[in-house]
Amino acid sequence: MTPTVWTFVIVCPLVFLAGFVDSVAGGGGGLSLPAYLIAGVPIKIAAGTNKLANGFGTALASYKYIVSGNVDWLCAIPSALGSLAGSSLGTSLAVYLNEEVLEMIVLAALPVVAVVLFFARDFGKVEKPPKSRGKTLVLSLLIGLLIGLYDGLVGPGTGTFLAIGFSLVLGYTLLKSSGCAKIANLASNVASMVIFFLDGDLLFSVGIPAMLCSMAGNYVGARFAIKGGSDKIRSIMFLVLGLLFVKVGLNLLGIIDF
Repeated sequence: MTPTVWTFVIVCPLVFLAGFVDSVAGGGGGLSLPAYLIAGVPIKIAAGTNKLANGFGTALASYKYIVSGNVDWLCAIPSALGSLAGSSLGTSLAVYLNEEVLEMIVLAALPVVAVVLFFARDFGKVEKPPKSRGKTLVLSLLIGLLIGLYDGLVGPGTGTFLAIGFSLVLGYTLLKSSGCAKIANLASNVASMVIFFLDGDLLFSVGIPAMLCSMAGNYVGARFAIKGGSDKIRSIMFLVLGLLFVKVGLNLLGIIDF
């Protein structure tokens, strides 16, 4: 495929926006992947190029969270390992499971998550007393494994669910949860990017400009989240959950297919 001016006009702004959203609350992939498809990039190459841009963007956002002190490595490393294992398992199981059933489960779960976030006003605002080192390691690994499994089976909103899981189970603020989620996402992004690269499914002529836009969006978004704190992250999470609900619903109706 030879990109045109319109390819970049469509892809670059949406990838920047996706990077911003993803660095704050996760779920940016639901905006960036459709951008490539709208621009006419074939689905497999779009997925690979999307991983290239997202990988570098997530790396920059991760750096911002790390230097601001909002990453707990006791959570981040085991959850990253669990996410890698779960994602691989989920991808393998997806071949044997009915995708529509999985999407219906997600569609039913999303409003429940949104209602919990809405009524639990203090959710993720104040950090709860830390759990023991052993519990944190085990629970982080399990959260990474379960959300990674979801990522391999269904996909959208992985970063959002990781952040919610860390706050709900480990008692972190949403800001620290988002920082830990970035590390787990980065691990799975890099692994996927390497696979797509080896298969030759990266369009560098589009991917390099998209990568720069993703990095810019992630940088701005991470600064926004770190300065705004958990309240700002919570607001963006409602937006992500709403968009995800619409996306999965349209998939089930057969209106879109990505």
